[in-house]
Amino acid sequence: MLNLFKTQVGRLRILAFVEGISFLVLLFITMPLKYMFHNPEPNKMFGLVHGLLFIMYVLAVIQVKIEQNWAMKKTFLALLASVIPFGTFWADKKLFQNTTE
Repeated sequence: MLNLFKTQVGRLRILAFVEGISFLVLLFITMPLKYMFHNPEPNKMFGLVHGLLFIMYVLAVIQVKIEQNWAMKKTFLALLASVIPFGTFWADKKLFQNTTE
């Protein structure tokens, strides 16, 4: 696990996991709390955290794209994965693990 922190791709993989978890928490925990139980506070707080993680993920994808000279298709899929539930987990398995670190 500590080896992942040594490369840009490794850091992207970690960020993809954390961003994916934050997206799922937002969709399946804080959004129901907001709309079904009229409690918007967790959504406000976690929405901010998720937003920051999302921006960091996008920047990390762009950084790795430049460093690894990724094709536009691969970059597009990595970015698209961030807006689809469970997408970053798919991206880690299909796009990031096969990248030279």
